[in-house]
Amino acid sequence: MPIRTNRGRAAVYRRLWGWPLRSPKHLVITLIGVVVLAIVIGIIAARLHGTPRPAATGSAVLGTTTNGLTTANNAGTTGSGTATSTAPPVSRLASPPETPVSAPPAPAALTVITTWGKLWVNHPTGMTTAQWQAQLAPYTTQELLPQMSTVDLANISATQVTGVPTATKSFTSSVEALLPTNGGQLDITAIATPQGWLVSNYTAGG
Repeated sequence: MPIRTNRGRAAVYRRLWGWPLRSPKHLVITLIGVVVLAIVIGIIAARLHGTPRPAATGSAVLGTTTNGLTTANNAGTTGSGTATSTAPPVSRLASPPETPVSAPPAPAALTVITTWGKLWVNHPTGMTTAQWQAQLAPYTTQELLPQMSTVDLANISATQVTGVPTATKSFTSSVEALLPTNGGQLDITAIATPQGWLVSNYTAGG
């Protein structure tokens, strides 16, 4: 029959709480039950909250961040299974830069150097820098022309080419030669371009 009074319920509770203390056997059974219950509760709680996945070791790929850059470490593991960081890969050129190939001075390059030198010393009185630059333009690279716009023609003492060019450096793609004038030597460099040989640099000697 169901317990209908508080006194009856109290008597049942006293009997339940007192059962483990009736004998050592009852106490051991009670303790074992409590431990098992605690283990079961712990396992259920761990599954509900999720367990962290174990870290990969051996040849697993580990991402490490150094100075804001993420690099992959595939083979950097130690004997204890801890991955070591590796330096970022060094970028390399697809192909090495071309090395200039020595060659006899191209006749076309020497011709351009001579023609350019004769126009360079051609600055009669009344000629403007723009006019002087315009006559040199067909034989000059676009990179050199802007530099020549600042030349003061009054500072050019040479008025005549007095000899032929002598090559000092000669490659398949460029030729440097000294051109004598009545105002000193011109050190002129011509390079091979899709438009032909053009003067890319010069120095007026004393």
